[in-house]
Amino acid sequence: MVPDQRIHERPAASAEWLRAARAARSLSVVTLAWLGVESALGLAAGLSAHSVALIGWGLSALVEAAGSLIVVWRFTGARTLSPNAESTARRAIALSFWALAPYLVAHVAYDLDAGHRAVPTVLGIVVTTFSLVSMPVLGLAKRRLGRRLASRATTGEGTQNLMCAAMAAGVLAGLWLNTVGWWWVDPAVAVAVAVVAVREGFRAWRGHACCH
Repeated sequence: MVPDQRIHERPAASAEWLRAARAARSLSVVTLAWLGVESALGLAAGLSAHSVALIGWGLSALVEAAGSLIVVWRFTGARTLSPNAESTARRAIALSFWALAPYLVAHVAYDLDAGHRAVPTVLGIVVTTFSLVSMPVLGLAKRRLGRRLASRATTGEGTQNLMCAAMAAGVLAGLWLNTVGWWWVDPAVAVAVAVVAVREGFRAWRGHACCH
């Protein structure tokens, strides 16, 4: 059976399903703790380096944190087996995707108008490198759990983690390429992430599985 078929099935309250639900909640708690650190360090590094992509990446960590909180809420107490809770969580995940895009576009416009250019920062490089390595592991694990749980909220959170890793790669590339004059890579990464966030928000709201 393909993933898109599995995710449309209503979850059964089996012992295996409940273990998967606890695993999804635990991963979200771990992610939430790291995202608090990531956001603070990313914003500090981005502001010092005038990097719109790095600032946007730090803010996207807050959006991801909202996604993690939603999944923790979804799989706590009586909501664990509630179809209504899953529907609410899925739409909340969609809103968290949409929350990021307007800021990124506005900040890109401001920095371009002000003539700011990103400069390399050791703190930014260290934090983004760590996320580039760790976030794909978390994201893929959550997407697998989301398919097992038939939870689009969980797969959506996993997609946000993968977006975080992709943006970390783009930020690192932008900081390096800026040293050879390719300053436009940094804002281009921010705009690209904004476009992806809007698209993923619509997919989550409409109930698509976010398995691409």
